[in-house]
Amino acid sequence: MATRGSKRQKLDYPSLHLANDTKASFQLSTNPAPFMAAADDGGNKQLPVTYGIQSGPRFHQDATGVFQGNAHNSSLFKFKVDELLAQVRPTYGKRMTRVDHAIRNLKGIIENIPRRNPVSASEAEHIQLSGQKVRIPFPGPWPGDAKYKFTYCKPSNINLVGSYARKSIVQVESQLGVDLAVTMPSDLFHEKDYLNYRYFHKRAYYLACIASGIDENSKCRFVLQYSYQNDNPLQPIIIVTPSSDGGEDDFVKSKCRIRIILAIDRSIFPLTKTMPDKNCVRGDGIISQEPTPFYNAVLRSECSCLAYLKLLQFATAQSAVFSDACVLGSVWLRQRGLGTGLASGGFGPFEWACTMALLMHDSGRNGIRVLSNGYSSYQMFKATLQYLSTRDLVKVPAFIESEHLDLAKANGPILFDGRRGLNILFKMTLYSYDALRHEASRTLELLSSKLVDQFDICFIRNIDEPVLKYDCLLRLPIGNKIIPTPSTVDAVDEITRLCQQIYVVLHRGLGDRVNLIDLKRPEAKPWALGASAARYAGTGEVLVGLLLNPENANRNVDKGPSAEEKGAAADFRMFWGEKAELRRFKDGSILESLTWSSSCTKQSKLRQIVTYLFRRHIGAEAADNMDIISEKFNNLLPYQSLAESTDALTIYRPLLTAFDELQKHLQGLEGLPLQIRQITAADPSLRYTSSTPPNFDAAHSQKQPVTVYVQFEGSNRWPVDFAAVQTTKIALLLKVGELLGDSSPGLESRLGLESARYKFANVAFLDLIYPIGPSFRLRVYHENERSLLERELKLTHKFTTDRDAAASGLAAYKRNFIQTPLHSQAVRTLSTRFPLLSPSIRLMQKWCDAHLLSRHINHELIELLTLRTFMHPEPYAVPGSIMTGFLRTILFLSQWNWQAEPFIADFSGEMTAQDIDSINTRFEAWRKIDPAMNRITMFAASNIDTEGITWTDLGPSKVLAARLTRLAKAATALVRDQSLDLQTAALFTPSLADYDFLIHLNTEVCNGGQKQGRRHNVFKNLDTKDNVDASPPSFNPVQSFLDELTGLYGSNVIFFHNADGGSVIGGLWLIQMGGVSWKANAGFSTIIEEGEKEDVIMTQLNKTSTLNDIARLGGDMVRSITPKL
Repeated sequence: MATRGSKRQKLDYPSLHLANDTKASFQLSTNPAPFMAAADDGGNKQLPVTYGIQSGPRFHQDATGVFQGNAHNSSLFKFKVDELLAQVRPTYGKRMTRVDHAIRNLKGIIENIPRRNPVSASEAEHIQLSGQKVRIPFPGPWPGDAKYKFTYCKPSNINLVGSYARKSIVQVESQLGVDLAVTMPSDLFHEKDYLNYRYFHKRAYYLACIASGIDENSKCRFVLQYSYQNDNPLQPIIIVTPSSDGGEDDFVKSKCRIRIILAIDRSIFPLTKTMPDKNCVRGDGIISQEPTPFYNAVLRSECSCLAYLKLLQFATAQSAVFSDACVLGSVWLRQRGLGTGLASGGFGPFEWACTMALLMHDSGRNGIRVLSNGYSSYQMFKATLQYLSTRDLVKVPAFIESEHLDLAKANGPILFDGRRGLNILFKMTLYSYDALRHEASRTLELLSSKLVDQFDICFIRNIDEPVLKYDCLLRLPIGNKIIPTPSTVDAVDEITRLCQQIYVVLHRGLGDRVNLIDLKRPEAKPWALGASAARYAGTGEVLVGLLLNPENANRNVDKGPSAEEKGAAADFRMFWGEKAELRRFKDGSILESLTWSSSCTKQSKLRQIVTYLFRRHIGAEAADNMDIISEKFNNLLPYQSLAESTDALTIYRPLLTAFDELQKHLQGLEGLPLQIRQITAADPSLRYTSSTPPNFDAAHSQKQPVTVYVQFEGSNRWPVDFAAVQTTKIALLLKVGELLGDSSPGLESRLGLESARYKFANVAFLDLIYPIGPSFRLRVYHENERSLLERELKLTHKFTTDRDAAASGLAAYKRNFIQTPLHSQAVRTLSTRFPLLSPSIRLMQKWCDAHLLSRHINHELIELLTLRTFMHPEPYAVPGSIMTGFLRTILFLSQWNWQAEPFIADFSGEMTAQDIDSINTRFEAWRKIDPAMNRITMFAASNIDTEGITWTDLGPSKVLAARLTRLAKAATALVRDQSLDLQTAALFTPSLADYDFLIHLNTEVCNGGQKQGRRHNVFKNLDTKDNVDASPPSFNPVQSFLDELTGLYGSNVIFFHNADGGSVIGGLWLIQMGGVSWKANAGFSTIIEEGEKEDVIMTQLNKTSTLNDIARLGGDMVRSITPKL
């Protein structure tokens, strides 16, 4: 890519709200669109997003710049890191003065709250509701008949904790989180209060007293709400926001919110009693042997609040770059939707910082520390990713400064801090940990690449939009009927239990059909002090994201254990129920198996499996209300029942079989003056990417002939004159048609000429129409034509017209006979390697057609754009569904700055830095030769086409390229705005208001002239069985009409049309003049207007006359013409 400047750019952060409570705004312009979200350490936070074409230099590589010619430049990378750190850190100056004032005010209010006498739970709740109107947010079972008392007294201390205190907070567009930790005095608790929610009940009462004290204070100018810390119902907190009254405590301009959290001294409860392998939830005097790791970890986290503040301060003192590494980790996590809250995966900036601090002290297996104090911030960041991706903390738990504990029943990863007695990853589940490791592994692959701009992909781009991130999305509304009953005494909330159950069922049921299963639960929302805590049951939804394995996702049969394995077979049948059956396979094995219907056109195999699993293990309500979002895109393609995974290529096999037969027939011909050397496929249908799949039978011929190139052997009998070569081609094609007709009864051959008026254009072709339906168009490739055209180009250097004709002919020759076969072979190979590449290209072509761009965007360019999504999917995984293949291509197109960036696709994955430099040099040369981009706008190169102009030399123009980008931006904004509620039809609905006039066509001619049904003559004696459409397969009256209009009015009008049966032609006037001096041969119809000078005749475009001429030229084909008012 071209060298970047040093201009700072905001992070790309669109909005994501799984609970559908807030919708992000978007703008279909080049201005940044603001997207708002939550604060620090609270889950999925968002940063500002910048859309649009960026003019001028930028310090980072665009999403379009997949390659960078030079190898990794450490000084440039360091410069980018420094710029990022400066951008995301808030200014701790005047902006935070009022925040500090508000914190001091809150501290003074809390310290002066009067002591309260001990009361029972019922009395405490009555007093709170009747007097202060503040409800006590009791978690777990309500302590109505508890024998212990509740009281309040002055806190031991009040401290700032979290990222704000360490000055490693990451600035976001909405709010910054400031954590104020209030340490409750030890006198409030007894030795056994760690049991049976006693501590958490007393904690809730203490929090309510603080809320009442602040709310009743005359100095209070704040808005108070309850919320859950990290989405955990055991830990209610107080959210303090400004009242916007303009007073000293009004910190609204700081974009901060203060969270009052509670903590206790670490020595109150014995560490040995609250370890992960102990039980702290008992009932009716019976001591359960089942450990309660989550309950214990939450309790230990309350005890260790200040201890971890000291740990992180110590790590900051040890390493000068520790804080910077924390910021890099925070940005990386946010870009991937990972956060501290349960709804965000349970691994956020706090866990990242603690993990690094512990790894700085842990000697590891070989006595070598994972992180060294001498590392740079980037080295610390990368080493932490390496640890997270390579160390499986589920199978091999990590115990730091602790003896190994027996945690055989642990349901998640373990990074145990022995000194503080806490598993740092206690909030993570199996699925969120898999997602974290997946993201870490993907990032390490990027950081190890020498050709990819790692910085932009790792830190700048946001990849947390669900419809772009996951191949398949399952939406499951939460209802009381599907909430599972507790199977453990641990204090895991009901939504977490549901998500864990769904994960276990899908992980076992889908097996190797998926590469990753991730679940997103609703986030906890704040509520008023006097209201009851919002329950999850009956509200919101669970989102299941799947990364599919295209090779196995559409498999018809699943094989289970052998019948001889009694235990495994019984377990298999227990899980699958009546669906399991014993089958004998061709290899003689007898296995338990599952068979999924392949003839069901309304349900994909994935839907069949998930529906069955949900109905059997989750509940009928879950199976009935489940929605699979990605299926909407499958249904947009013809033959959608076959548009899944490996079956996507099935619809092309009849045509490929016919092509193979044609090759055999041609190779077997006898009597040709020259032998056929090679037959090459050069049509989208033969590389699985045609917009309309082949559909023919014995009664109907194929609408569009398939282009095939035939190369004859070299011989001195070939003439050396270009015109004579064309005549020789005609003779050879006639002979081929004659011999094929003799050897293939029923075959119809038609010789055709096109572009006959152009001297250097290839004019001859032979259409072969088989009686079974397919039709082929043969063209002759002669390798010496290139030298003849180059000679003509040199001989005509003094004549502009002839030179341009020769140059155009040479470019067409290279495009048609050299690049097209290479391109076809590469795309065909990749279509078999990536089963979903073919339907993604077809859907992308459908999108371009729907927006009337069929005539202006080359099909090969669309293939290249889509192919990049599969060959260079960074930062995502390779698309596993049509949805992701299509939407990611649209996203790339919306971000491609084609004015300053070349497009480069590597079919083989073996391009070197020198290859990239060469292409960049060629691109820069084109921009110097044609700075106004009058000829070349989009530069699209590949390893098989380094020139970069093969597929863009004839278009799109600068106007059309800009329109394509605007349409992609609008589609991307729609995807981000609607997200899970995306209406796919809206993506393919064109806006006709932008056109200056519309030509409405008769629908009978919109499908290539193919009439609906058989037409009957008025006279009975003329209505015979042979009265069928005798037009050639390639006959398309609309395209012929458009070609003629372009030839006549192309200098004045741009015409737009949907080649896939569109009934409207849009037109844009290129001449928007108020008046031009009259001259002869103006090239367009004019009318005279009054000028200021009497001796000067002024004219303007006669639009009315032009439209009348178009209507007259179209005749019955044109139904009406509507000019823009």
